[in-house]
Amino acid sequence: MASLQGPSLCKSARAGLQGRGLLRRWPGPTFSRHLPIPIMTPPASPSAPSSAATLPAVRRFGPVNWIGLWTLYLKEVRRFAKVATQTILAPLVTTLLFFAIFTLALGRAVQNVGGVSFPEFLGPGLIMMAMVQNAFANTSSSLVIAKLQGNIVDLVMPPLSPGELTLALAAGGLTRGIAVGVTVGIVIALLVPIHIHDIFFVLFHAVAASLMLSLLGILGGLWSEKFDHIAAVTNFLITPLSFLSGAFYSAERLPGFWHTVAHFNPFFYMIDGFRYGFIGHADGSLVAGLAVLTLANVALYALIHRLFAIGYKLRP
Repeated sequence: MASLQGPSLCKSARAGLQGRGLLRRWPGPTFSRHLPIPIMTPPASPSAPSSAATLPAVRRFGPVNWIGLWTLYLKEVRRFAKVATQTILAPLVTTLLFFAIFTLALGRAVQNVGGVSFPEFLGPGLIMMAMVQNAFANTSSSLVIAKLQGNIVDLVMPPLSPGELTLALAAGGLTRGIAVGVTVGIVIALLVPIHIHDIFFVLFHAVAASLMLSLLGILGGLWSEKFDHIAAVTNFLITPLSFLSGAFYSAERLPGFWHTVAHFNPFFYMIDGFRYGFIGHADGSLVAGLAVLTLANVALYALIHRLFAIGYKLRP
């Protein structure tokens, strides 16, 4: 058989291939001069658009890129859901250990706090502490890992505005915080009776506190260049403020000076308002707590929006 090498096929070779069904009959075939196998181009359809009309057009998303926003949010949720043993079950075990230790150590010495038993007083504080710590961990780790692995470009190159980036990342941290809170709350409810006094304060403080720590996590992730930096923020800022916020004790038991200092801790208002929603007792002003959490979230959102807009430390 004649060789297929070359610019064209001889007539006998073409006839043999067509007879065996190995060469499709198209009018006007063209053959490559460099490839051993002929490449045939089908005829252009009369109704085919011109080359100018086939150029890709700019996609319009409108005021908000809802597809991109939802996709980034799902990416953040699936990231922590993929390792639920570490992100959901591990905080549950840690919180239950705190609950067991403080109940056994102080349960008999402090039998009544705020009109309820000590375990009932302790439960909401531990739930809130687990929520905010995990909301912070989700967003901060997401940005730091993206920087270190060099795939931060996948975050900043898509057509997402600074506001959309902030909302999607913060919503991912908020979702993890709420998921941990619901899980811990269900298990603690099996150990001690939990009654809801005001559902508004429960829901508002759960969402506002998780959102606030999620935004703080974005801020810490943007600032950090390695894991040591974000670990320093966690160890020297988030953990001390969480433990000194009244999660394990009532602020009314503090001496005068430290009682005043406690009211400058925004974490105090998170736990105080959240606990009020369950037991109906608050150590501080509920109105002040609502204002502090609302203003803090607005200020953090505005700051992070500006940092994303100028590309602050977004290089891998």
